[in-house]
Amino acid sequence: MATLDEPLRKVLGDKTANALKKGLDLHTVGDLLHHYPRRYAHRGELTQLSGLQDGEHVTVMAEVVKVQGRSLTRSPGYVLEITVTDGTGELKLSFFGRKGSYRPEKELSPGTRGLFAGKISTYVPRSGRTVRQLTHPQYKVVHEKGAEEAAQEWADEIIPIYPSAKSLPIEAISTSVETVLDQLDLPDDPMPDALLRRRHLTGLREAYEGIHRPRTWDELGRAKARLKWDEAFVVQVALAQRRVAAAALPAKPRPPSFEGIQSEFDARLPFELTKGQRQVGDEIAADLAEHHPMHRLLQGDVGSGKTVVALRAMLQVVDGGGQAALLAPTEVLAQQHYRSITGMLGDLAQAGQIGGAEHATRVALLTGSQGAKARKEALLEAASGAAGIVVGTHALLQETVQFADLGLVVVDEQHRFGVEQRDALREKVDGGRPHVLVMTATPIPRTVAMTVFGDLETSVLGQLPAGRSQIQTHVVPPEKPAFLARTWERIKEEAVNGRQVYIVCPRIGEQEGDEGDAVVAEEGERRSPLGIMEVLPKLEELLDGLRIGVLHGKLHPDEKDAVMRRFTARELDVLLATTVIEVGVDVPNATVMVIMDADRFGVSQLHQLRGRVGRGSLHGLCLLVTDAAPGSKARERLDAVASTTDGFRLSRLDLEQRREGDVLGAAQAGRSSSLRLLTLQRDEDVIRDAREEATALVAADPDLSDHPGLATVLASLLDEERADFLEKA
Repeated sequence: MATLDEPLRKVLGDKTANALKKGLDLHTVGDLLHHYPRRYAHRGELTQLSGLQDGEHVTVMAEVVKVQGRSLTRSPGYVLEITVTDGTGELKLSFFGRKGSYRPEKELSPGTRGLFAGKISTYVPRSGRTVRQLTHPQYKVVHEKGAEEAAQEWADEIIPIYPSAKSLPIEAISTSVETVLDQLDLPDDPMPDALLRRRHLTGLREAYEGIHRPRTWDELGRAKARLKWDEAFVVQVALAQRRVAAAALPAKPRPPSFEGIQSEFDARLPFELTKGQRQVGDEIAADLAEHHPMHRLLQGDVGSGKTVVALRAMLQVVDGGGQAALLAPTEVLAQQHYRSITGMLGDLAQAGQIGGAEHATRVALLTGSQGAKARKEALLEAASGAAGIVVGTHALLQETVQFADLGLVVVDEQHRFGVEQRDALREKVDGGRPHVLVMTATPIPRTVAMTVFGDLETSVLGQLPAGRSQIQTHVVPPEKPAFLARTWERIKEEAVNGRQVYIVCPRIGEQEGDEGDAVVAEEGERRSPLGIMEVLPKLEELLDGLRIGVLHGKLHPDEKDAVMRRFTARELDVLLATTVIEVGVDVPNATVMVIMDADRFGVSQLHQLRGRVGRGSLHGLCLLVTDAAPGSKARERLDAVASTTDGFRLSRLDLEQRREGDVLGAAQAGRSSSLRLLTLQRDEDVIRDAREEATALVAADPDLSDHPGLATVLASLLDEERADFLEKA
């Protein structure tokens, strides 16, 4: 008998176990049983061979009608050609090798039915008739029952088709699973009996049987429901335990003050806060008054007024005797935030200075490129507490940076920072944790996942402040060259009317692998992404007479600042840049954003970039220039961005295309996940119900002492690395 943690070599032998380890990274019986079929074939349903396309990856079911071997004329090799049919067309299977070395004809004799998987290719022999073929296909023989009375049973059988590797045929995986299931020895079900009855879930043994060798589609459905539940519930138990632990962590409460800097700031605002800004502000204010740390996501579309909301929260902490740190991903954005905050506060940011308000604080800026004198002054203001607000880049994370009483950490554009980096700031608080507010326009897939799992409190700003304009977005496709010509004309028209334009490229273009966060090409050979240096000469010709400035990350900080100041002062008509302008750049007179090779960027980046226009009363226009073909995934992504300005909706598209990564670990989107069947797009109801059950169970049994089986499953899922990640996340 074999338990779930039994090494596969003890059950299957060294040869098969090594193949499963090398090909699929499967080591134990549990690993193999959780390698679920990617789909199921119905034996009585033959795939239409007549519709197969060249280059298509397929798995077909067909019957062998002809087996023929021949020697190759130009080499000593041998080819075995097997013709199969499904009644609608024929397909040739070709196996190359030395005669006698490989004998699939022993298994694939005429009359044999089987599953055949591979990539379709075509060739035209002398007869002139196009032949479709699979070269060295993976295959699984489907054995006849023989008895006439078993014909219906044979036709109705459900055949699992597993994800496989190049050196690992589907048949080998199926046989291995059968062997393991026959020897499986399961302990007591880790799920409480009462929960299984309440949720109408099948037992674990039945679930493994039902997903790997289902007798009916209903049985398969019940198996999937149970295994999805297990994935959701175990993750929710881990998160529930973390919430209990987080609630026990101390944080200094910072209740609102009605006679401090925040009240004075509110009274001076030259505009009225939107209903959404007031509501979100109240949610944050209540969190800051608690004795345990806030962990809240502030999501709002570009231009929705997140900065004002965050500033009011920072002032509440300052009024409570603490300090706030604003962590920005780039120097351009940090400087922008510094100028914006000091500008909004006016004399409220001039504590101890002539002309400073009665209730005032100081704002310090700390970046990596500062001179020694400015850096020393900023460090002193942070350490002494003179600066109530400290704005900075990654430089804030260095060990030399100390705070007198750090009460709030605001992270702008959380997708630019890793968990380790965000955690570094929290470690600067003695005997407790600071409150944390994370801001973003388009949450990364994992953040969407954590909001769905209920492990991240979320505030949403869905209303644009008065005076802000909507942004129109259009795709400029390769099949309509007139659209691109019109793009350059539109830029000239904007300049004539005194407006300004951004043009963004994926990289600088000085050398391969330089700056740029562009998405890699999806499939096939493609040209290199466009760079600023190769586009600039063409723009000087196309936009003759316009004043063009260049901005990228390799410029000296003083040069970057000078270029941005010139653009802000309207001394430039066009700013040609990389993604350094992605966040925070605020020039209300800029009305058009042209993104070259737009398909090379991610959804979040595109949404952030277009947010640089339409920042005032003037309408914004974003043009996504691409050579992606209609119907491609890249084109679908661009069409989706053009169709909506809803950041959460776009994040869900990102989630659908890239997956959420490992919810419990450091793997980012698209990499290995602890979720195999569960998907956030389709199973939110399962996740919600699992959270309800897990919260109640952990409240009654925090350390799972009454549920040892569940504790064992959780321990196997939550290794030291994932546990450490959760602690920091």
